[in-house]
Amino acid sequence: MKPAVIIDTNVPLVANGRHPPASPDCVLACLHVLETVRENNILLLDNFLLILDQYRRKLSLSGQPGPGDFFVKWVWHNQANPAYCRQISITPTTPAKDDFDEFPRDHRLDAFDRDDRKFVAVALASAMNPIIHNASDSDWWDYRATLEEYALTLSFLCPALMEN
Repeated sequence: MKPAVIIDTNVPLVANGRHPPASPDCVLACLHVLETVRENNILLLDNFLLILDQYRRKLSLSGQPGPGDFFVKWVWHNQANPAYCRQISITPTTPAKDDFDEFPRDHRLDAFDRDDRKFVAVALASAMNPIIHNASDSDWWDYRATLEEYALTLSFLCPALMEN
């Protein structure tokens, strides 16, 4: 079975060159991960398509003009293909669908970005031990020790951006 991964929206955005502080090495790391996901991994999404909707709001389904857009087009076309993507059931606890039963009830995570909670919920609900790839969001870095206590595997593609 292919290894499971979760891609934070900032990864395709950085791949598109839409994060000016990102170095060329950071952009290349994001490009490499997106290509690897398409060829060698199972991308995890949620059953409400909240992750895909976030991708669609920030990137282009036309697949143009950048490689991050191409990735989102690929996700759109493969979202129901179990050879490439799996939809994991999560349970929203708020009408805004920005918190979930599967997200840890841990006071140390109270201020964790509500937009990123869906990624954590999917990872924990999947029982597939996915790697969560992040490029530029320091929230993941700030909460990494607590998140890792829940057996989450985090990948920081652009560690220099975490120092800010």
